Amino acid sequence: MENLRVLILAAGKSTRMKSKYAKVLHRAGGAALIEHVVRTARSISMDISIVVGHSAEKVRALVPEAKFVDQREQLGTGHAVLSARQTFSDYLGHVLVLPGDVPLIGAETLEAFLKFHRDGGFPASVLTADAPNPSGYGRIVRRNNNEVDSIVEHRDASPEVRKIPEINSGIYVFNAPVLFESLTRIRNNNAQGEYYLTDVIGILVSQQQKVGAFKVSNVEEILGINTRQELAHVDRVMRRRKCDSLMTDGVTIMDPDSTFIDVDVQIGPDTIIYPSVQIQGQSVIGEEVTIHSNNRITNSRIGSYTVMLEGCVIVDSSLGEHVYIGPYAHLRPGSQLGDRVKVGNFVEIKKSTLGDGSKAPHLSYLGDATIGKNVNVGAGVITCNYDGVSKHPTIIEDGAFIGTDSQLIAPVRIGKDAYVGAGSSITEDVPDESLAIARGRQVVKEGWVRQRKKK
Repeated sequence: MENLRVLILAAGKSTRMKSKYAKVLHRAGGAALIEHVVRTARSISMDISIVVGHSAEKVRALVPEAKFVDQREQLGTGHAVLSARQTFSDYLGHVLVLPGDVPLIGAETLEAFLKFHRDGGFPASVLTADAPNPSGYGRIVRRNNNEVDSIVEHRDASPEVRKIPEINSGIYVFNAPVLFESLTRIRNNNAQGEYYLTDVIGILVSQQQKVGAFKVSNVEEILGINTRQELAHVDRVMRRRKCDSLMTDGVTIMDPDSTFIDVDVQIGPDTIIYPSVQIQGQSVIGEEVTIHSNNRITNSRIGSYTVMLEGCVIVDSSLGEHVYIGPYAHLRPGSQLGDRVKVGNFVEIKKSTLGDGSKAPHLSYLGDATIGKNVNVGAGVITCNYDGVSKHPTIIEDGAFIGTDSQLIAPVRIGKDAYVGAGSSITEDVPDESLAIARGRQVVKEGWVRQRKKK
């Protein structure tokens, strides 16, 4: 729609959620509520303003690309919109008003709503839906089929009006000059002492102006969030939608009810996901990946044909193709595995790189290490990267063999095709194609046990 700007209301507290954070900061589907709403709004218009108040700086940090309006006192929805009056002072187009807590609203729905508003020539329109349990919501009383006669709050409604299932979504589109002129007329003579945006509708109707009412078929799209229970419900809806979308695109998800995949995750076809898996943030999973149960993947890239056994945690890391990892491996931020790498059970990797074909099959800690191609890291190997003050790097070049239960005390370099004997504590660089052994010589005292027993 031409000449359209979006105003998102995000200043309120989360009193009923009993939280110190603004409601719009709470997360569903892997993102804050305000992020979902802004993303949808951006598909309609790139001119977005957000009214902020409670937790304003945190909201600004989440969506820095928007323009912001400060509502220093939270005196109701009408007051929130009025706070943006200066921002719209010379604007003659239309304003789409969105609550910041309706993360399920779809772009197609908003486009249809705006077309209805434009085609009807309304100065204001309201988005509505029929609710199976409308208790607590403002009711839409219609006239002339597609026009609003009044919006009646539940507490003010007569028994007959309370039988109406159609509810107000809190989503509106207004002609900007009409909106801000009407806002100067509203009063706060109500139990809450607040200025309500719905009163603008009453003012326009009293002036014999037509107010459109556009009903959506799915009430879930317009439901706001006021309680932790409602937040959990919306989170379930989002995650189920995500699983359904992925399955439609060729991903096998064994148990969608126990699989938690954030809305921005990308997964290639023929990947198989077993129950109780979490894939979070901006993660990208390739084709034909097998992810067994109880894995958590956060902001990471998993190459095609990789197999993840049970219980792995992967955060801010990257895996190549044909990687075999787990069970119970932990990749901390900054870890990069090349193609055909094997990382086995109870291996922890932090800010390290393993080149193609390298393997650390079990029980190792590799931190701040650069490990080349086709390196074998034996069981129990530790890169001792921290001296109590600073972190230091370990470099292991291509083809090296690190024996079981060795400690590489950084900073240290193990040369190409070099060997480190099992049980060694390496404190100096090892040249290419060399064998390094750093352990005490074995002493055997024959008959020692018999002598001890005599004593």
